Amino acid sequence: MSAAKENNNGFNDASNLIVLNLWRGEAGKADINCDLGEGAGNDDDIMPYITSANIACGYHAGDSETMWRTVESAVRHKVAIGAHPSFFDRKNFGRSEMNLDPGEIYDLVTQQLLVLTEIASSLDTKLQHVKPHGALYNMSAKDPALANTIARAVKDFDSNLILFGLSGSFSISESKAIGLKTASEVFADRTYQDDGSLTPRSQPDALIEDTGKMLTQVMQLIKEGTVTTLTGKIIPIVADTICIHGDGKQAVAFAKAIHNAIK
Repeated sequence: MSAAKENNNGFNDASNLIVLNLWRGEAGKADINCDLGEGAGNDDDIMPYITSANIACGYHAGDSETMWRTVESAVRHKVAIGAHPSFFDRKNFGRSEMNLDPGEIYDLVTQQLLVLTEIASSLDTKLQHVKPHGALYNMSAKDPALANTIARAVKDFDSNLILFGLSGSFSISESKAIGLKTASEVFADRTYQDDGSLTPRSQPDALIEDTGKMLTQVMQLIKEGTVTTLTGKIIPIVADTICIHGDGKQAVAFAKAIHNAIK
């Protein structure tokens, strides 16, 4: 992967795209990840079409039963298992920002990794990656101190884990700085701003809900290493893994469409 030059806001100016399957080592194969175990009720329908599952750990959604069921399904479908830690915010689905000190952030990430690891161990499997959820994900993408705290918590827990973070953001650069493995994440169902950040959900056109538009974006990411922003600007982006939100209206259709387009 070529080196990426970073802007002051933490998003980078990477000029090349390498899409790879991180665990199978097959260049040219896209890793497709999805946030699951969140109560959407479609996990079993999505699982056959993805390669990585980010499983809610109870802080924004899910409980021990849903975690066990989702891990079991991932094992059955040979899908890589990842933790999806969040702020403790079930009321707002983990999408409300919270100002916590570094020690509290470190502990909440560690606690959620412990819970999911215990369940995975009971099914004779293990975690392979970690992807923060919601506000924790978005805040760490723009805040190097927060990104560093999360990366340290993950690495201290298991140095073999891979951190999934917004492509070009501080989540990636801070993890790399301490020697933690990373996967630069791009989104099939979200639109982009000119600096490479995601359009906030509070703004118009933040979500992509049309299958054709979604596939156009995904294939542009894979084939050209670029994405077209809401203003029409084409910017370079690194894509190691493509995310579909499991709670999206078209989640199953999107997962199947991407799977069929790139298989």
